[in-house]
Amino acid sequence: MKNSSATISPRIVPRADWLAARRVLLQREKELTHLRDAVSAERRTLPWVKIDSPYVFAGPHGVATLADLFGDRTQLVVYHFMFGPGWEEGCQSCSMLMDHIGGLLPHLRARSTALAAVSRATWPEIEAFQRRMGWSVPWVSSHGNDFNRDFQVSFTRDDMDAGRVTYNFETLPPGPLPVEELPGISVFARDRDGQIFHTYSTYARGCDPMLGIYQWLDLTPKGRDEDDLAHPMAWVRHHDRYDADYRVDPAAPYQPPRGAISRPCCSGAGT
Repeated sequence: MKNSSATISPRIVPRADWLAARRVLLQREKELTHLRDAVSAERRTLPWVKIDSPYVFAGPHGVATLADLFGDRTQLVVYHFMFGPGWEEGCQSCSMLMDHIGGLLPHLRARSTALAAVSRATWPEIEAFQRRMGWSVPWVSSHGNDFNRDFQVSFTRDDMDAGRVTYNFETLPPGPLPVEELPGISVFARDRDGQIFHTYSTYARGCDPMLGIYQWLDLTPKGRDEDDLAHPMAWVRHHDRYDADYRVDPAAPYQPPRGAISRPCCSGAGT
């Protein structure tokens, strides 16, 4: 997303002129709100796909099935967190999104909705990183099952080299991915008979609305202020890495997590 507001000199006007301009923008904001409502309603009419695969995950209580992730709720939202086996830590951008989730859990449960993160890293790797970050969000490992591949967020080196990667509902040409894991959100529903259905998935910037920090920054004069960075989220750090020496090098390319299957790439599949 381009953010021209960061480079345009502001017009200084009397309050009355500001109010007139603000009312014009308000109409556009209302149009956007109504369009979002209409798209959300259309999303709810998507057909469902029955889940027959017996996915088994590893977590804090041993093994868990997809049904276990629901608890006693009828809906489940899964965040596909970028964290592969052998990585030293989880993705910085996924971590920023995870920082938003903890306080939402009681409210989601009140609406019969569970939320869990799923990563292909092993459970001990997840557990150590989760402890470091201080998160209480339910999180399990899909290491050893096909969940991540079935929902098109994990890829092998052969996939990446041969152009067999399908992400965000498109087949990508060989070699555009910076790492073998990408983010996404998938939604599931459970009926009275205990059958589980896949109802929705979104990827790349489809996850953008969940990043509350961007919604706040979008209200400010500078906005996201990312146009001059080598890749949009180059400024993001794990929340325990913003120290007194924090600096952003606008020319620095994307740096894959240590341990990832990576290739030179500055932009990834994030549009």
